[in-house]
Amino acid sequence: MNTIMRKSVLGVAGLAFAGGVFAGPAAAHAAPAVEATPVAAVAVQADKPAVDKAKLIPHGVQGAQSRIDLSDEQVGNVKAIIAATKKAGMDERAAVVAIATALQESKLENLGHLGERNDHDSQGLFQQRPSSGWGTVEQITDPQYSTMAFLKGLKQVDGWQDMPLTKAAQTVQVSAYPDHYAQWEQQAADLVAEHWNS
Repeated sequence: MNTIMRKSVLGVAGLAFAGGVFAGPAAAHAAPAVEATPVAAVAVQADKPAVDKAKLIPHGVQGAQSRIDLSDEQVGNVKAIIAATKKAGMDERAAVVAIATALQESKLENLGHLGERNDHDSQGLFQQRPSSGWGTVEQITDPQYSTMAFLKGLKQVDGWQDMPLTKAAQTVQVSAYPDHYAQWEQQAADLVAEHWNS
């Protein structure tokens, strides 16, 4: 036993003895002592820093919010979007915009060509179209590539950081349903808060 440990043990034993001496007769009426179980020293790892939630939804959510349960594959796509956002040198808010967009466009599923149900030749997480110059089918069905392409478009939107999410997303996506992105902002923010530092 090293010297520091020995002094600590002796100090605790001394306190216990002194407490017993001073407690005297009052302790005689107390309930029987319960033997303490030794506690092992446990190293506690500090949690990863939390995401500043005020940055995630700076303008507040607009309208009623939707939410879906996610499969492991969809969560993997969330993580791919976050990784690509970091690689692009963009912040958590950009990830919220990207994830909300992918929730609206594909429910975070990396969709291939849907045949008759397809909107033209739209594919992937963001329903990007090869015929509109987003890339090849192979590229736009790669979550990292499609996210980087979306973020490149977002970077070109002057003041996107100060816009409501749905306006920023719509400026990049040019959807027939421009207000639909807003409904996914809260879930997108929750997903970024959960996975940004994981």
